[in-house]
Amino acid sequence: MCSIGFASDAPHWQRLHLGRDANAQYDFPVYANRDLSQSLPSIKEIIVIQHGIQRNGDDYYMSAMELLKDSGRNPDEILIIAPNFPGVPDKTKGFDNMPVWSVQGWSGGENAVSGVYPTSGLSSLTVLDDMLLMLSSKARYPSLQKITVAGHSGGGQLVHRYAALNHVDEKIRQTGLDLKYVIANPSSYLYFTAERPKGNGFAVYDQEICPAFDDYRYGMQHMVSYAGDVNGDDLFRRYLQRQVIYLAGTADNDPNHRVLDKSCGAEAEGPTRITRARGYWKYEHYRAGELSLQMHQRYEIVGVGHNQGLMFGSQCGVQLLFGTNGKASGNAAACNTIAP
Repeated sequence: MCSIGFASDAPHWQRLHLGRDANAQYDFPVYANRDLSQSLPSIKEIIVIQHGIQRNGDDYYMSAMELLKDSGRNPDEILIIAPNFPGVPDKTKGFDNMPVWSVQGWSGGENAVSGVYPTSGLSSLTVLDDMLLMLSSKARYPSLQKITVAGHSGGGQLVHRYAALNHVDEKIRQTGLDLKYVIANPSSYLYFTAERPKGNGFAVYDQEICPAFDDYRYGMQHMVSYAGDVNGDDLFRRYLQRQVIYLAGTADNDPNHRVLDKSCGAEAEGPTRITRARGYWKYEHYRAGELSLQMHQRYEIVGVGHNQGLMFGSQCGVQLLFGTNGKASGNAAACNTIAP
């Protein structure tokens, strides 16, 4: 295992050995502020912080550690983990003998394209399953009370799909753990029907404009293999019972942003990230009808664009990661709570 950086020096990743099936195990790189090979009885909260399209888990880890330092929380009680999905261009990072994903395939839950894995494929969503099941172990973390899975941009896309599709949420919460997902500034959202925003309402999108508008990762057609045989209505009802928080920067409004998804499936959701975020929140209300939306929350971060440090370092971002006792910096961006 690699050594671990605890201070402000460049962090070093650790090699996790994952996989519930003895015949389908694999190694995976993460950055963390504690040695994950040891039992950690003092840990009360775990924050999984997911990188974006650059697959720069080290940067996200360092940013989260700075927020932890400034928050005033006891660092001995909080475990920060930043997964780092190896991509095809990452040959110089030392992620040897590990599964490898396409540059963006990991963000949607696609299978690894190469690397060491003894079965037909390993979804990035399965990696999160395996990781959360390991982290929720009472033997390893007897004092653990809460797990927060947070992602920004491409990481926000992954966390959103994971919150909707994963197979372990209920199992983990049944142990008494608080499990929540924080989704910040993703390029697109997963719709549970073929309807998309239109005017002040919703309508089935015109397939002549975009024949594949309802394909996964935007809709329910041609789902990733991880999802199995799913029904959009059933999936949505289950999703409403999971603790999901959306964050959107009000200045993330550039329709030509260099890493904005500009495919026609994404454009069917709106021209910019903030527009897509607002449309999806309205869609949840539209689809929910009489069903409760109390498990879902949404905040707009005032004046912030596509910047993970400012999003998670905002007044509400710090409290979502580190609890109501977490202290944001004096110049932290304000948050508008969007009514349920």
